[in-house]
Amino acid sequence: MLTAAKAWAQGRSPYWRLAILALLGWDGLRHLRDPEAGGLFAGITFGVHELGHLVFSFFGEFMGVAGGSLNQLLIPIGAGALLYYYNDYFGLSAAGAWLSSSLLDLARYVGDARSFDLDLVGFGGDPQHDWAYLLGRFGALQYDTRIANGLRLFALICLLVSLGYGLWVCMIMRRALQPLDDLGTGGRTSE
Repeated sequence: MLTAAKAWAQGRSPYWRLAILALLGWDGLRHLRDPEAGGLFAGITFGVHELGHLVFSFFGEFMGVAGGSLNQLLIPIGAGALLYYYNDYFGLSAAGAWLSSSLLDLARYVGDARSFDLDLVGFGGDPQHDWAYLLGRFGALQYDTRIANGLRLFALICLLVSLGYGLWVCMIMRRALQPLDDLGTGGRTSE
């Protein structure tokens, strides 16, 4: 994949992509510091979460409840797979940032399983707290905040890897744009 990404980066401009990376980095760090801030992807993540309840409800009550959270993780992963399929190597970093944001939203929800501080939205009059139900089914309700902290850590790692990868792609693009010197090396020396 790295070889293909290097080839893809040739002749492409990194400058507007660097601006996107800066925005994704700012948004991700803001979301990490303040879970209530939401983020650039909050609206679409909420939508795919609710859609997941409907789609997975055909597989029974448990999957119907778990399907919201499952879907909000599967859709950014699927977007990344689609971007990879179409050889949009920079787009992978945006999909990773979306996955990170989705993990942060999920961590907030999981961490609320005992406290019920969040306003819930549902298709009926009395919405059920997905994670109170799911963790309760496994007798793990007391671990809600630990699981949430693990999800936050995973979200941070996902964000850093995504931004680092996007920066690497931009650096390859930048090097490819440098004019060649008389030896055709672009100012680089072979080592």
